[in-house]
Amino acid sequence: MKTNPLKKASPNLNGRSEWIIETIKLECLNKFIVFGKKHLDYLTDEFTSYYNTKRSHRERDILPPLRELPEKVATISIDQIEFKKYVGGLSKSFERKVD
Repeated sequence: MKTNPLKKASPNLNGRSEWIIETIKLECLNKFIVFGKKHLDYLTDEFTSYYNTKRSHRERDILPPLRELPEKVATISIDQIEFKKYVGGLSKSFERKVD
């Protein structure tokens, strides 16, 4: 009989998967009441999109993971800034208006 060398549900063997699942649960799913699989899929799609394109990360010097380093910019006026909500208003940010 052949045995599987990997134990089931071993968090030390799949740390990155466990980490991202925990992040999604803590930062997103624990703040919503989920009404079925379609709603769960929508929330996780919205959160992963936000996480990969907008959310700041300490390891990236407070830049999102899928973004290049910004150029140095001069001070901008308040009318050039807009307020945006992500993941159903769960995350909010101030961003430069796109013309």
